Parts: sequence; C-alpha cells; structure tokens
Amino acid sequence: MERKSRKNGGSTVSLLENGQSNRIEDSRSDIKGDEWNIMLLLFLYTLQGIPLGLSSAIPMILQNRGVTYKQQAEFSFVTWPFSLKLLWAPLVDAIFSTRMGRRKTWLIPTQYLIGFFMLILSSHISQWLGSEHSLPNIEILTVLFFSLNFLAATQDIAVDGWALTMLKKRNVGHASTCNSVGQSVGFFLSYVVFMALESTSFCNNYLRSIPQDEGIITLPGFFYFWGWFFIISTTLIGLLKREVEPHDPEHEIVHDRDIKSAYICLKNILKLPSIQTLALVLLTCKIGFSATDNVMTLKLVESGIPKEKLGLVAIPLIPVQIVLPVFIAKYTAGPKPLDIFLMAIPYRLFFGVLAAALVWVTPKLAPDAATLMPASYVILLVVCYALHQVCVYSMYVSIMAFFAKISDSSVGGTYMTLLNTVTNLGGNWPALLALYFVDPLTWKHCLGGENDIENKCENITKKEECIQNGGTCETHLDGYYIETAICTIVGLLWLLWGMKKIRYIQSLGEGSWKLPRIKKNKR
Repeated sequence: MERKSRKNGGSTVSLLENGQSNRIEDSRSDIKGDEWNIMLLLFLYTLQGIPLGLSSAIPMILQNRGVTYKQQAEFSFVTWPFSLKLLWAPLVDAIFSTRMGRRKTWLIPTQYLIGFFMLILSSHISQWLGSEHSLPNIEILTVLFFSLNFLAATQDIAVDGWALTMLKKRNVGHASTCNSVGQSVGFFLSYVVFMALESTSFCNNYLRSIPQDEGIITLPGFFYFWGWFFIISTTLIGLLKREVEPHDPEHEIVHDRDIKSAYICLKNILKLPSIQTLALVLLTCKIGFSATDNVMTLKLVESGIPKEKLGLVAIPLIPVQIVLPVFIAKYTAGPKPLDIFLMAIPYRLFFGVLAAALVWVTPKLAPDAATLMPASYVILLVVCYALHQVCVYSMYVSIMAFFAKISDSSVGGTYMTLLNTVTNLGGNWPALLALYFVDPLTWKHCLGGENDIENKCENITKKEECIQNGGTCETHLDGYYIETAICTIVGLLWLLWGMKKIRYIQSLGEGSWKLPRIKKNKR
C-alpha cells in the first residue's frame, strides 16, 4: 500500500529548501538486480492476503448459521486494524534493532505470532462458529479475528516500509504491483480455494468418487496448515534475507529512533493542506459502493446460492485479476494516475444497480441453485463479477500509483501507512453502516404459520421456524434495495464534488506533499 515513486517508477528526489521543490527527473524502471527482492515482496504480500481472505470467508459461513445483518456488522470490525494501524505505525518506524534490521525487527516476530495464533485458532474455531444446536459466538469471533488482523496490519507496515529500501529507487513503483497481485493471490487461496475444498457437496460432486461427510479440508485444518507455513517461511526469511539500509541520497531515509519525534512527524504530515484534502476524498469516495460491496454477496447466499459456488465464480477471472493490475499500471504511470480512478466511478455505480437487479432475479433464474445453477445464470454472475473487478482494480491501482508518486520516503513507513489507513477507513465505516441498516430497513414477516405476527423472519433460524410451523416468509420491502438506491444517488453527487477535488490535488507540486527539511548550518 504504498510507496515512494515517480513517473515510471524512477526519479531523482530534489531537496526541499525554503518550501520550494525542483522538478523530478524521470528515468525508466529497470528490475535487473531486483528480481529476487520483487519475488520476496510478492511472497510477503501473499502471506498478508491469507488473514484477509479468511476474514472474508467467515461471514459467508455465518450467513448460513442464523446470524443477523447487525451481527454481520459487528463482525465487520475485524477489518478495522488496517484502518487504525496509523496509531502504532510510528512505533514500527522508530523502534528497531540495528542488528536485526529496521523492518525485520517487526516482520519476523509478527509473522511468528500470526503462525502461533493460527495454531491456537485451529483447536477452537469449530466451537466458536456454532453448529446445528448452538449459535455462533460473534463476540469471541470478532475479538479473535480482530487480533489476527492487528498482527497482519503490523506486518503490512513493516513490508511497506521495507519496500522503500529493498528495491532500487527507480523500481519502487513495482511495490504497488507486488501488493495488489500478492494480496489477490493470498486472498484467493484463503477465500475461494478454502470455501471450495471445505464444501462437502462440491468435493463429493467434483473431486471424489466416493462421497464423504465433510470436505477435503476443514477450517481447523486450514488454520493448522497456514500456522506452520507462517512459522517455517518466517524462519527461512530471518535466516536467508539480510536487510541492508541504503546510504545513498536517492532514498532519503531518516533514522530517527525517538518515538516522540515519530508522532510529531505524523502530526506534521496531517497538518499538510494537501493531505487534509486527500483524506477527505479518501474517507468519502466509497459511500456509493458500500451496499454492493458488503451486502450483495450475503444476499445471494440468503437467496440460496451456495457460498462455495460464489467463490468458484472467481476462478475464470484469476488470470484477469493477476494481469489487470499490470495492465492498468501502464495508464497510471503518468503525472495524473487518478484520472483512471475518476473514470471507473460511474461504471462502478452502474454496477451497483446491476448487482441489485441480479439479486432480485436470482430466486427466479436459479431456484435450485444448491444442486444446479443454470448456465445462463452462471454466465450472468461471471459477467457481473468481471465488471466489478475491473472497476475495483482500476480504482485501487490508480490510487496506489498516486500514493507511490507523492509519498515522502524520508519518514519511512509512516507517510505511506497514513495514506493507506485513511483509504481503508474510507471503506470500513460505510461497510459497517450498510450491514447494520439492512435489517431495520427491511420489512418482512411470517404468513400462515403459528405466531406469524411475532416472527419477522430476520434470520435463517426464524425463517426455518416459520416454515416448520407451516408458514412462508414474505418480504414486503428489502432494505438492500433501499440502500442501493441511496448509495447510488450519494455516489453520483459525490462524483460531482470529488471530480474537482481530485483534479486539484493532482495539480499540486511535489513540495505540497513533502515535509520541510531542516537545513543544517555549515561550519
């Protein structure tokens, strides 16, 4: 999430004196000599995607176990460490062992803790997820996965900072590609692959000749495997990869181990007018997509689409997801990478309406989705997913490229972490509200059964209770469609405002993004 770079990933950084800045001289990216470093960054970002994918898989499991959307909103707090890591990022920047290395001081212990944490979870996760006779313990699950993502966020800070010094200055722009591709691979392994291989029906129908009572893998087994994988791979990195701090003027890394100075530096970054304007844009730009991004998939599961089949829809698009960031990067390497960001917004808003329509027709087009989904419906689902991914990656890669362009490497990971935590926060708070208000905005109840007046069919348990009592759940007004309409209108209004703001921040010179340097007196 992102690093220092200029156009085409290379530049000579000018010294800022008296608030003035000189122009950046561009040079072509040349990865010769950095091949192994790029591979290592790709691997580290892949590891980072594992906890993120698991955190996204759990809501899919919970949706089939009688939880409400308010409880889903509660669990959504597990992603907040990536929006709060700004609070401890200066500590990661300021405290380190010179012998171990500035970034390895945090990377190695953090990844060990992730591994041990997963091993512990493997022993208890089944109990906390609930069963046919017990409801999930949302409170414990939220605390545990929040803690796991706290460790992953700390690893993210360390890797982001290490990318600045691990790569040559002209190649730092490749770090954003490593980030997007690596996280996508890790997310795919712990979300799509996990849900498919954990599904009993999928494994029995497609992978086995003799049916069995459970999938090829289980959630406890998956945690156990990755726990040991983190421990072993971290040991190899600690032994084989040496961290070398650059001492050339291009990197401009300031080694300040004073914690107070680190937080003062953070405060000074926040005081920059350019950062304040950018933060306002980042905190509000995802409101228009919140209903689609956070509720649509759960609604499809609620409509009867098996979670593993939803995950499998992503498989045909894996090559696209890997190549797309690289392709888009060609158009974000110039002086105005956020132009792609702006271009993608109308299409992403349109997709929100299309997604709502897809949810609405799902019971009609795929009434028996648990056993067989019609080919026409599968094609429609893949097309919708493809459109969504193109929009998401276009916005993601362009904003990462802009961060790489403006980040001040002289303050290490703090500057980049600020930009990324604000970006994550801009997606988390709308997601929380979108999930929370689905139930209050929905009006449905049980018709024809016992106690039908009291039963509002607010979750799967109540829905099954209604059916067992001889009734049917009738939805008179689904809150998801109301949210989609509201979000689309808000998104269009934001675009009119945000377009001007984004064009303004792209017009700012480099001096607007840099902290003033304190000139040393010559003797």
